[in-house]
Amino acid sequence: MRVLVYVRPNSPTVGAAGEYDGALVVRVREPARSGRATEAALRSLAAAIDVPRERLRLRTGATSRRKLIEIDAEGGDADRVRQVLDVLRSAPKA
Repeated sequence: MRVLVYVRPNSPTVGAAGEYDGALVVRVREPARSGRATEAALRSLAAAIDVPRERLRLRTGATSRRKLIEIDAEGGDADRVRQVLDVLRSAPKA
């Protein structure tokens, strides 16, 4: 499954919540340098959807705030992840 995220680096709050221009917003403290914000966003998203970080892979957007993330989830696990993503998108922004 794939999810579009919008990364907000240098954020005072951390986590995944809300939606911006059709993408799930992921806030991280790390700066947008040397892939630090991207890796932090992957870790944060993995924690939010309760899957190991190794099951997330960056497909596009290495140097952009908009990133396409592929999540390795199948069967009932995929349904659970979809539900969590829906809740995160509709959650108030932190």
